[in-house]
Amino acid sequence: MSVTELMPALQSLPREDKLQVIQFLVSDLTQREGIDFLQSGASYPVWTPLDAYDAARSLQQLLEQDRVP
Repeated sequence: MSVTELMPALQSLPREDKLQVIQFLVSDLTQREGIDFLQSGASYPVWTPLDAYDAARSLQQLLEQDRVP
């Protein structure tokens, strides 16, 4: 099946099915290219600004510098 034949079929899919197609394509491409940065079922740390006092202090200093003429 060619891409030109697939496009109308993909457009007619409901949103949930389109998301599944996207997930499948991304997974397939990353596996074929040897990219293992996201694995199904794995957990990954996510940075949060909670308790990021140094970042808050730096931002406050930048804001104060911008305020001074």
